[in-house]
Amino acid sequence: MARLPSRRRLRTLALVAAPLSALVVAAVAYAAPPREVQQPTLEGTFRRGSTIAVSNGRWTNNPTSFRYRWFRCDAGGANCVVLAGETSNSYRLRAADVGRTVKADVIARNPDGTRAANTKPSPVVANNVVPQATQAPTVSGAATVGATLTAEPGVWTGLPDSIAFLWLQCDAAGANCVDTGARGRTYGVRATDAGRTIRVQVQARNPRGVGNAVSVQTGIVGAAGSAPGVAVPVSSVALPDRLVIARVSFTPSAIPNRRTLITMRIQVTDTRNRLVAGAPVLATGVPFGRVTATPETVTDNSGIATLRFRATTRLAMRRSASVVFFVRARKPGENPLAGISTRRLVQVTVRPG
Repeated sequence: MARLPSRRRLRTLALVAAPLSALVVAAVAYAAPPREVQQPTLEGTFRRGSTIAVSNGRWTNNPTSFRYRWFRCDAGGANCVVLAGETSNSYRLRAADVGRTVKADVIARNPDGTRAANTKPSPVVANNVVPQATQAPTVSGAATVGATLTAEPGVWTGLPDSIAFLWLQCDAAGANCVDTGARGRTYGVRATDAGRTIRVQVQARNPRGVGNAVSVQTGIVGAAGSAPGVAVPVSSVALPDRLVIARVSFTPSAIPNRRTLITMRIQVTDTRNRLVAGAPVLATGVPFGRVTATPETVTDNSGIATLRFRATTRLAMRRSASVVFFVRARKPGENPLAGISTRRLVQVTVRPG
């Protein structure tokens, strides 16, 4: 007859067995595939011929290997297709990518399984060409000695690596311009500018070369303190004087989403730098349909017409997007394209937030 273990021996076996079973349960509980805790990102210059790379991001559960998969998408980052044979962590941008975006999947593996995490879509891939302006630079601010003018660079192809601003002093018609020597995005109007106009020249540079574009001229620069005061009625402005769209501002300064109502304030003076009241002002977004339409609005006793609009679903909510407005001021009863009327292009950018 087999000898039964003593009660003391049974207690010892139980104490040994319990920790072993707990370890097995713990091992089963913590076994899991990798899990993403920080999204992978794309790095590099998004221009045809450049090589970009994808970072792995950060993962828990100790991945032992990574694989990669690349996609080409439309300009909005949708309608993506797999790029066959592209399985490394880098990708050289091709002609077919120009005008589109790319993104990548990072696939992490450990002994317990695999998980995938995707990057955000890249910026729109630019062609490998010298930068060219598709929308000209603009200048805003009062053309008055002592005031500050601000330049917007316009919109460029070729993905410029740098943008430079050169301020030009021109004659009253915007011709015969000379370099003022001023650089930077803003310009303090000087006493020597009185009676003349100002333009900004933008130089956009990338490895292929430098592109140049010049804004339209400002109104004729008036003496310090000449613009403030009571506006004159538009009926009192006659040739050879003309209307001038002196200043355009947006509040907020960029379009953050499609819900926010944007306020545009347009100040109108004449070529004698007097504020003008009662001038009908029209601002039309181009291309059409990207913002809601605004009615023609007359300037008040500060020479300002106030208009409001929202972005529509046709405007892409990405930082490279913008809306250009064709702004026109006129005298009632005159041909809108003749007489003392004036026209100007201004731009507001998209800044999602």
